[in-house]
Amino acid sequence: MGDIKAITFDLWDTLVIDDSDEAKRAEQGLRSKFDERRHLLWEALNTTEPIELETVRLAYNVGDAAFNKVWKEQHITWHIAERLRVILNGLGRELPDEIFNAVVRAHEEMEVDIPPDAMPDAVPVLERLARRYKLCIVSDAIVSPGSCLRRLLENHGLAKFFNGFAFSDEVGHSKPHRSMFESAAGQLGVEISEMLHIGDRDHNDVKGPQQLGMKAILFTASRDVDKTNTSADAICESFDKLEAAIDRLNA
Repeated sequence: MGDIKAITFDLWDTLVIDDSDEAKRAEQGLRSKFDERRHLLWEALNTTEPIELETVRLAYNVGDAAFNKVWKEQHITWHIAERLRVILNGLGRELPDEIFNAVVRAHEEMEVDIPPDAMPDAVPVLERLARRYKLCIVSDAIVSPGSCLRRLLENHGLAKFFNGFAFSDEVGHSKPHRSMFESAAGQLGVEISEMLHIGDRDHNDVKGPQQLGMKAILFTASRDVDKTNTSADAICESFDKLEAAIDRLNA
């Protein structure tokens, strides 16, 4: 292992606090994202032929289960359009292109319109790290695609610190698949072994990178369920302690 030349960051629960937008939605009297997605499809279907909300909910749940199986077992994250087509196939229904595309767009932009919060202290720490290392995002795109996740990061003032972005919907695989980290290394012009990864999930963000010869830090500021059972080279609980942890690993 040579010196660390680049650092890759997970997005959800590392740079941005997952589901911290739900409280904002509730304050505005809006449905949860889970309910709103089902409602969007139900409303769209009702424009052409009546259907029960519960029927749509059940089909949507089956579609989510199929997505999760493919994500976990094959390391592929279907685009939201693919997921919605699976659900429509299950219902034996179709939607006109214009209506279908509007439903897709509403799904994709939900977390841009009402954004989850950035992790505290991320901006000053990333600003300093960006002077010393090449930085890249390596993140699964579950509902919001990479194009919208870039906008989310831009709106939080975080995107400018990164030299590259490897989003699963654009790479074609999700973590911990090698191609995600190969994409990052290629964009940054470094070897995989010269990168350090930081993220909150032991399986995807620690064991995955370690199997490729990388070092990995488990980040527990928002999600800490893996901290008692991790092979991470370091555990870090906040951004203000991150630089010291990186320096120790790179000593």
